[in-house]
Amino acid sequence: ADGGDAELELSATRHQPEGLERLLARTKFTKKELQSLYRGFKSECPSGLVDEETFKLIYSQFFPQGDASTYAHFLFDAFDADRNGALCFQDFVIGLSVLLRGTVQQKLKWAFNLYDINKDGYITKEEMLEIMKSIYDMMGRCTHPTLRDSAPAEHVELFFQKMDRNGDGVVTFEEFLETCQKDEDIMSSMQIFENVI
Repeated sequence: ADGGDAELELSATRHQPEGLERLLARTKFTKKELQSLYRGFKSECPSGLVDEETFKLIYSQFFPQGDASTYAHFLFDAFDADRNGALCFQDFVIGLSVLLRGTVQQKLKWAFNLYDINKDGYITKEEMLEIMKSIYDMMGRCTHPTLRDSAPAEHVELFFQKMDRNGDGVVTFEEFLETCQKDEDIMSSMQIFENVI
């Protein structure tokens, strides 16, 4: 009887994914791709949910040369659409679909959300600097040429001058979108996301 109870408890705590049909409609993945992603997700996360610490551990494996924990924290927040502190398969696969197969506008909206740390609809210079520092930390000290400590701040200054079109000290999504789409340098540096995801 004990075995049966444990089994029941386990199945009750497992997070059931959204129906395959709904995910097919909400993502740009095929049925086969979704099934394969789900198998991978379940083998890494048998409970069906990933907390932030687990996410950081998994993500850090891709960047052994640096400290990815801060960037992984921001990334986790961007994936955690319902802000409940855990990623389920839907959160993960919907975010991944945007990043890998989304339109330029969808990718930029996702990037804007990543930079907008407090989710108030604006990016401040401080928020942008926090993200930029976390990217530099993650890339580690072995980048060539070696980066100066002031590099993230200089990067942000440049970005911000271009983006804050009305000079009010914050960047709205409209400003972000307009600047990114018009500026080849920014568009190419936005490719960072495809490289670090």
